[in-house]
Amino acid sequence: AWTQPALFAFELALAKLWRARGIKPAFLLGHSIGELVAVQVAGVLSLEDAAKLVCARGRLMQGCEPTGAMLSIQASEEEVLPLVEAQGGKVDLAGLNSPEQTVISGDADVIESIASHFENKGRKTTRLKVSHAFHSHHMESMLKEYEAVAEGCTFQPPRISVVSNVTGTIATDEELTSPGYWVRQVRSAV
Repeated sequence: AWTQPALFAFELALAKLWRARGIKPAFLLGHSIGELVAVQVAGVLSLEDAAKLVCARGRLMQGCEPTGAMLSIQASEEEVLPLVEAQGGKVDLAGLNSPEQTVISGDADVIESIASHFENKGRKTTRLKVSHAFHSHHMESMLKEYEAVAEGCTFQPPRISVVSNVTGTIATDEELTSPGYWVRQVRSAV
């Protein structure tokens, strides 16, 4: 509830500092909460609306059940995905940070089982120190209320191109200005 607004403020201050030093980005990208910083810098959201969305995101995520876990795995998406799909919705891909570094999120017991599988293959795994299983089915209970908050925001087409966390490609105006996109961004792998 407090970390996300603090990260947003810090990242936005850095972006403002870079702009003040004459750095003009051709593209913007931010990971998870950082994507909201990127769209604020790109002019998609006013500072007030971006802050409203960030604060709601943190508050609503904090209200989700804190029973899950997250795991970073030294493995490709192609290696991890079959194990995720075999779990019947108990674990989700949460992040694709590089071609050989995948993050999963979901039920703690399933996370431990998948961790053991990769550790037995000599792969590095790291249990992330998080309060909740972010970017997973554990976020389902907050999505409807979060969408209602997003629907109350005013979105503008970006003045600077933004790389989507959801697709990994340049986001379209329609994506970034849709409240539904921001709901998917909370629930999907980033």
